[in-house]
Amino acid sequence: MSTENYDPYYPDQPVVDQYLPVWAKQPAFAHKPAFIWADDRRGGAPSYAALTYSELNAAAQRMARGLLETVRRGDTVLLLAPPGLRLVKLIFACQRAGLVAVPIVPPDPSKLGTLSPAHRHLLRAVSQTRPSAAVADDRYIDAVRNSPAAALKHLRWVPVGHLEMDLHLGSGDAAVADGDGPEGRAGYMGCGPGETYLIQYTSGATGPPRPVVVTAGAAAHNVRAARKAYDLGPGSVVVSWLPPHHDCGLMFLLLTVVSGATCVLASPAAFLRRPRLWIELVAEFRATCTPVPSFALPLVLKRGRPEHGTRPLDLACLRNLILVNEPIYKASVDAFVEEFGGTAGLDAASVSPSYGLAENCTFVSTAWRREEAKLRSGLPSYKKLLPSARLPSTTAYSGEVAPEIDIVVVDEQTGEPVEDGVEGEIWVSSPSNASGYLGHPSATREVFVRAWLQPGRATASFVRTGDCGVVVRGTERYLYVLGRSADAVVAVSDGGHRGQRRVHAHYVETAALGSSPDSLRGGCVAAFFSTSSPSSSVTVVAELQTGSGNNVHLRSICDGIRRAVCEEEGVKVGHVVLAERGAVPKTTSGKLRRRSAREMLAAKMIPKVFEAFYDEDTPARGGDGDMAVCGTSWVVGEAGTEVAGMVVLASGSASHRQRLQSSL
Repeated sequence: MSTENYDPYYPDQPVVDQYLPVWAKQPAFAHKPAFIWADDRRGGAPSYAALTYSELNAAAQRMARGLLETVRRGDTVLLLAPPGLRLVKLIFACQRAGLVAVPIVPPDPSKLGTLSPAHRHLLRAVSQTRPSAAVADDRYIDAVRNSPAAALKHLRWVPVGHLEMDLHLGSGDAAVADGDGPEGRAGYMGCGPGETYLIQYTSGATGPPRPVVVTAGAAAHNVRAARKAYDLGPGSVVVSWLPPHHDCGLMFLLLTVVSGATCVLASPAAFLRRPRLWIELVAEFRATCTPVPSFALPLVLKRGRPEHGTRPLDLACLRNLILVNEPIYKASVDAFVEEFGGTAGLDAASVSPSYGLAENCTFVSTAWRREEAKLRSGLPSYKKLLPSARLPSTTAYSGEVAPEIDIVVVDEQTGEPVEDGVEGEIWVSSPSNASGYLGHPSATREVFVRAWLQPGRATASFVRTGDCGVVVRGTERYLYVLGRSADAVVAVSDGGHRGQRRVHAHYVETAALGSSPDSLRGGCVAAFFSTSSPSSSVTVVAELQTGSGNNVHLRSICDGIRRAVCEEEGVKVGHVVLAERGAVPKTTSGKLRRRSAREMLAAKMIPKVFEAFYDEDTPARGGDGDMAVCGTSWVVGEAGTEVAGMVVLASGSASHRQRLQSSL
């Protein structure tokens, strides 16, 4: 493994927790804030609470000792804590105690025992990980005991307040807490590099979330690779509101400690409630780095412009605006830089499009490179997207050092590498690769594979990401992440023949949103194949903004979606559903759950406001002066009645009419 130390006095550690004693015993770091929590719940200026490196190190030791009074080293512990400093301390305490942590977003206590997605996920985690104990605050534990959820009542519950008590430490414990650390007389008793320290769930964007087994060594490698890629160090300041329970939000907790940096945390709910909070925190703390999903940019442009706040913004400090949650549209990045570049000083060279997945701990790559950021005029684009990786000039690595995280694009059917310019599935090989899925041996064998990808090249372990990508060669080789293969739809030619080409669902959704941006909610449009639409064509479910008008206006929105998708992407939409706010399911990190949306629609669980079915027999048409109807259609209004003035299915077959009527 190559080294990327910033100072030989601070050698790399085999697991992340062992960095804490190193920093805690240094005078320059002991009282430096490692994490700052920004509480924006009360409105007005946020309040802040800080956790220094020495405090975090002592808390990890104290809480680890408290946990081991209830469970044994190697046991699995469920962490039910909301975003905040408590969760940070618990995550490091579990590694210090040699436990397997399973961080879970705690469901609303009032909904325990219901069919809410958060409660179902909690029950899934209990069933799959079989924890020896669960940690939560006293009030949450009381709510569990008073709920009808029998599976939760039988767990051994540990009050987090008890773990935080400042109990008397023995001399050996104090030595570790004060910073003698892993070199102390007793040695380090926490997780070893090859031991599992985390079960982190996948986002569940294309199916039920899977429990990914992560070793402490893989996690340490992953954040060291990210530290090097983003050029982070003790002078870095991070701002993050990402969910800290898994993926990028969790990785940045570890990355902060490995870098000796400071991280300012806020809750995802606070950002969604007031998007401008994010850039206000960047300006106030002079942040150098901030990771956000790509959907955050248009949301801030809509609800976080200068007129939405009075606090001044200076974003010139930002060196890494890290964009995750692919795909990353160039147009939205350009609009964001244009808005905040002139007045707020945002440097376009700070934009860092990146790629990651839970099966590789999180971080995979970024297209940003510090030494060239100021020299380039901008990143290239492909099919409206920015690249997420900058790859070596050749796959043979002759004369070059092979990358620690190796990315290849292969044919989805054969597993053979494809030429640059050919789309295929992205595979990733790295010491950061997770060990597999807990309790899913068949899925593990399918996703975590061993392969010979080049003649004379050693066998390597790869993760099949399920993402479609392409490597485009120009002055350099860039990887573009095009979308999830499972979410692609099939474009239908005018002759009605399927299989001509695949179109990734996000392109359909972008075209649909662009047809009525003032009436539809950005990031809340889902496209998928559905048997409820004629000839199993594409269905679009779009959330309406509040007060979007009467049936005639809603009818025109549906027609506009149909026409825009056909004209821009060559995809024919057979069913449009305009839904209430919050109807489209998402993951905790904001990704669309298209499969869940399709299942909810089939189960009649989508709260519809208006819907329209379309006949594919007539080619799409429209334009100035036209009726804006793409084919014949059958429309249902709010009360489930036919809307006057629409084209009736006179040209449709009787079976087609019956199919439509039965689906209403």
